[in-house]
Amino acid sequence: MTSPLTHFDAQGQAHMVDVSAKAETHRIAVAAGEIRMQPATFELIASGSAKKGDVLGVARIAAIQGAKRCSELVPLCHPLPITRIAVDFELDAASSRVLCRAQVETLGRTGVEMEALCAVQVGLLTVYDMCKAADRGMVIDQVRVLEKHGGKSGDWSAR
Repeated sequence: MTSPLTHFDAQGQAHMVDVSAKAETHRIAVAAGEIRMQPATFELIASGSAKKGDVLGVARIAAIQGAKRCSELVPLCHPLPITRIAVDFELDAASSRVLCRAQVETLGRTGVEMEALCAVQVGLLTVYDMCKAADRGMVIDQVRVLEKHGGKSGDWSAR
């Protein structure tokens, strides 16, 4: 029986999966996560009065960059020709949290789940970096893939 873990060969050695026989299809992945903080820190972000400037604007650009550089960070991840990256932030005042959602698309032979996850993580890390002087206790949480489309395995949704 073969292992469901595709990044290991028959001898158990790590390797990059050969995707050359796969068909190029339009592939989409959506990931999301959140960062929780003190209400005063949330207010700095929401009001745009953080000392370092537009926190969410910078975090959006960082998230896009994170998706583009995913293969440089995750050793066995393929470099992909990304065709679209959309990053959105939602402010939840009742819970003093910022939610990040990233959708990444490509026309390729492997999925973009890792790129979507990297986008979310880097976006949330940037929020932390820009606000850590006010609140070192912020918590990044609930980072996950919400859905993916395309490829041999078809569509999948966490919902």
